[in-house]
Amino acid sequence: MVLSAKGKDSPEAAGALEYLCRAYWYPLYAHVRRTGCSPADAEDLTQGFFARLLEKDWLDAADRERGRFRSFLLASLNHFLANEWDRGRAQKRGGRFQIVSLDALAGEERFRHEPATTATPDRDFDRRWALTLLEAVLARLKREYVENAKAHLFEQLKGTLSGDRSGIPYATLSRELAMSEGAVRVAAYRLRRRYRELLRQEIAGTVVNPGEVEDELRCLFAALPG
Repeated sequence: MVLSAKGKDSPEAAGALEYLCRAYWYPLYAHVRRTGCSPADAEDLTQGFFARLLEKDWLDAADRERGRFRSFLLASLNHFLANEWDRGRAQKRGGRFQIVSLDALAGEERFRHEPATTATPDRDFDRRWALTLLEAVLARLKREYVENAKAHLFEQLKGTLSGDRSGIPYATLSRELAMSEGAVRVAAYRLRRRYRELLRQEIAGTVVNPGEVEDELRCLFAALPG
């Protein structure tokens, strides 16, 4: 995805860049807020960072042989923030660039409901990256079910993706879905299997070779709370 976003003037590059901006906007915004910036300044700085990312072709410096993309992005943001604070300004930028339509108000509402944490900003960024990745995978899974006219099935079974499986109320779900309990168990198993497949696909796009997927999965779950 990062390599595609490096391309110039192509639909693939534009789509890849939009995906990256959407995927990383909130973790980066939350990181800036955690440094003590007000919501308005955090919005300005995050928007300014993405504009600079495009204007200066910083993605050209991203080398997957030298580490994870999220680490590169966080280091770039911290460098950008240091420069901005040295100049003593946090004004909106963007110029001719229009990245994507992002709801900053929704981002701030989400940030206000974040649980208190004693983690460092960098570790907190990793946690938010992990949650954002899982949300993206869940959204992909939901789209698949909706496209196959199984939206109701997804909504009823999505709770089986996490938690203690021994406590899943299959009998209740069976009545809600008008299916046998055995059929519900099979459907839940298929949902979980597809979720794992999509998660691996999402992660595989961020590493050098398939052998690194397991390591990245461990990093992902280590970053999650609880």
